Amino acid sequence: MKKILVINSGSSSLKYQLFNFDGQNYEVMAKGLAERIGLEGSNVNIKIDGNKQTRNVPMPSHMEAFQEVINLLLSGPLKSMDEIAAVGHRGLHGGEIFKDSVKLNEEVIAQMASLSDLAPLHIPACIAGIRAVQKLLPNVPQVAVFDTTFHQTMKPEAYMYAINSALYEKYKIRRYGFHGTSHAYVAEEAAKLLGKKGKIITCHLGNGASISAVDNGKCVDTSMGFTPLAGVIMGTRSGDVDPYIPVYLQKVLNISGEEANAILNKQSGMFGICGYSDNRDVEVKFEQGDEKAVLAMNMYVHSILHYIGSYIAVLGGVDAIVFTAGVGENGAILRKMVVDRLAYLGIKLDVENNKKRGEKVEISTPDSRVHVYVIPTNEELMIAKDTVRLAF
Repeated sequence: MKKILVINSGSSSLKYQLFNFDGQNYEVMAKGLAERIGLEGSNVNIKIDGNKQTRNVPMPSHMEAFQEVINLLLSGPLKSMDEIAAVGHRGLHGGEIFKDSVKLNEEVIAQMASLSDLAPLHIPACIAGIRAVQKLLPNVPQVAVFDTTFHQTMKPEAYMYAINSALYEKYKIRRYGFHGTSHAYVAEEAAKLLGKKGKIITCHLGNGASISAVDNGKCVDTSMGFTPLAGVIMGTRSGDVDPYIPVYLQKVLNISGEEANAILNKQSGMFGICGYSDNRDVEVKFEQGDEKAVLAMNMYVHSILHYIGSYIAVLGGVDAIVFTAGVGENGAILRKMVVDRLAYLGIKLDVENNKKRGEKVEISTPDSRVHVYVIPTNEELMIAKDTVRLAF
């Protein structure tokens, strides 16, 4: 038996899950979240067998947050910190340095730090989490798992941008892709349902959203790019826009590049179109016939179809389409709108199955030519698996 702790550190949060690995299966023993780190009103919670406990405690840094997580774990599933066999971290951005998950040491941590400009909110937070674990669990092996790793199988024609090659060579400006652990997990689960790896299009649709083309288990294209701003429309992110737009905004609004970036990242997407970033709110307004919500949903569906259609061409066909993440798993209206527009592929929607939320289900009928699945993602499990693979 090995207990594996998985950590996802954000700029002011720390999500965690504790797994018990018996050599074959991974059992979730506990999970929770420390939030508002460094801010007033910070709190940490733990959920065990559906029962949730929350503590309001000051957490000036990730160090205190991790200590509070350990305290909660010791009050429940752990008798001693010595039971933790390894810790896995969501590293987010591996750049071109990390083409696989990696066991951590000081050299690796320094390499991760060198990539901070590519993910200025996530990488420093991840390293803060790593340092907290080092202090409290100095002898426990740690592993970093990167969102970008799954997309490293893309060929140059898919990941290169048509810019001066010197810019790529010096600054590594290219398509990286994100949500890789999620795309890898649902593609693997879809392959089990299909009985083959096949040609699969995975749609990770949450507040952040990306779509990937997976051929025989390998990513060949993905919608997010150099940063998570590119691709389909998202909750507050614009997705694909003419690259001159941020330059134009700087000129006409007399703002800085950072301010233009903030507009595209935090004030655009569904929020920019209709005033709501949560898809649940958008769906309510859509059903009420709100003009802006109707436009937002139609634009969202159009952007998703745009990528699905192009990836069918890239793959040379498609065996299955998968919906996952918060919107993909729960947005029945959105799924229906997308699937109805894909009827030309011979897909028929199972209306009753499509009403289900947050569970693994096929929402296409048995006579559909292409399978459509809803598969809840499990990024933490993928991190735990890689941690076991590399730590021991």
